[in-house]
Amino acid sequence: MPAPTWDGAAPWGGRPERFRPSPTFVLVAPVLVSAIVQVPAAIAIAVWMRLPTSLELLHVGLALAGPLALLGARRAPGPTVAVVTALALADLLAPPDVGPPYVALAFAIVLAVARGALAWAIVSVVAGWVAAIVLASSLGPTWHPIRIAATTLLLAACFGIGSFVRVRRERAAAYRADAARRRQSAEEIERVRIARELHDVIGHALSQINVQASVGLHLMDRDPGQARSALENVKATSKTALEEVRSVLGVIRGGADGEAGAPLVPQADLAELPRLVAGVAAPGFEAELVDRLDAAPGRAVQFAAYRIAQEALTNVVRHAEASHAVVVVERLGDDLLLTVDDDGRGAQGAEEGSGILGMRERAALLGGTVDVDRSPRGGTRVTARLPWGAGA
Repeated sequence: MPAPTWDGAAPWGGRPERFRPSPTFVLVAPVLVSAIVQVPAAIAIAVWMRLPTSLELLHVGLALAGPLALLGARRAPGPTVAVVTALALADLLAPPDVGPPYVALAFAIVLAVARGALAWAIVSVVAGWVAAIVLASSLGPTWHPIRIAATTLLLAACFGIGSFVRVRRERAAAYRADAARRRQSAEEIERVRIARELHDVIGHALSQINVQASVGLHLMDRDPGQARSALENVKATSKTALEEVRSVLGVIRGGADGEAGAPLVPQADLAELPRLVAGVAAPGFEAELVDRLDAAPGRAVQFAAYRIAQEALTNVVRHAEASHAVVVVERLGDDLLLTVDDDGRGAQGAEEGSGILGMRERAALLGGTVDVDRSPRGGTRVTARLPWGAGA
């Protein structure tokens, strides 16, 4: 028989460790307890009162049949309590008018009520108890009122215990369902975050590689030096992208192993903006950074601002057909204000892409906003407002 187990501390619910017996233990324990109480006592009473062999076998058989009937309580708690009630009634009415308590009936009532067979338990027990009183008075033995009242109270107590167990089971089931929902929600949030990171890293890197590779091919014959520079940019961009992808995958691997999963490379911050802006430059396209900050916000804000600027510049390179872009970072009150302007073909269709959605999700996680509208330069303006102290 599997032993009872201890539940570990719930990682998503904060509930302390608690004792929870296995289903097999819950099924078998009432059978063993009631058999240990009833069968030896029935044998001892039969020997002590020198009952005939037929009555001795009857009492021992009834004392054993009740516990064995409890084996059906898991699949059919209603019929089980009816059968055990009938066996208890037979044991009660069979002479002599003395015997061990029929513990199996108490277990049958508790299990039936706990498993939702309340109607079965009420009808079976009430019918059996009324029949016992009526038949006892007609067959000869008379019971003291105190015995009747005490037995009635004990039966009612069994119903109360069963109701308590049922409420506990329902609460435990609701807690487990809630914990599962929260765990699933947390996993979905983490998947979205990882997908957003990979989208930003890979999307930006591939855009830059595509641009620089096109430049290299175009200038291969006319300007080998410029072509070489473009290929070096491809190499540097791909190396940086690989490092950032490894960092994201390192977090996933660490989480799967149950460890902290620290990034393999530092998270990008505002200090990396000059490199980012310089990296998108290509023949026919220039990018400019205007840094008006005299202090740095928190790491979370810097990382979000960098990724938003990266995605905005990627969109400019891929879709805007612009010749010039300007990235401005400044502090406006309690916010970090980031704007990316270009002189391309405007914001038509910009709302359709997942990149805009990703930028807005990043800002929303910190309590900020991202707006996309027409730029004074004729193209698109991306404006991000991030709370200065968010994530501190």
